[in-house]
Amino acid sequence: MTDLRDLKRQVVHGIQRLVVNPVGRQLPVTMLETIGRKSGQPRRTAVGGRLVDSQFWMVSEHGEHSDYVYNIKANPAVRVRIGGQWRSGTAHLLPDDDARLRLRNLPRLNSAGVLAMGTALLTVRVDLD
Repeated sequence: MTDLRDLKRQVVHGIQRLVVNPVGRQLPVTMLETIGRKSGQPRRTAVGGRLVDSQFWMVSEHGEHSDYVYNIKANPAVRVRIGGQWRSGTAHLLPDDDARLRLRNLPRLNSAGVLAMGTALLTVRVDLD
């Protein structure tokens, strides 16, 4: 039997895949581009986070169950679109970082959404070139 956490993740994932990401690709929002672990094709996901010096910090709301996290595990080379400009970098998954505490230093609206929709938080840091 599917537990409530899995059901929540499936519903949120469907909304993101069918609504949030297609809209985000058309708007000047922050995007994360990974390389698909199976397809080898670029995959773009709308994300929220903050640029601090030459690092972009964000929190994955579904942790290790996010498609982009699976892609990062297979290939940590990513690009981030910040302010309409694409920047290349290397993503690092930080399971030992306190993701809830990290969200306090990231944009409030996005952090509230991550907390409301999240099922397994995971901090991600992208070291930008």
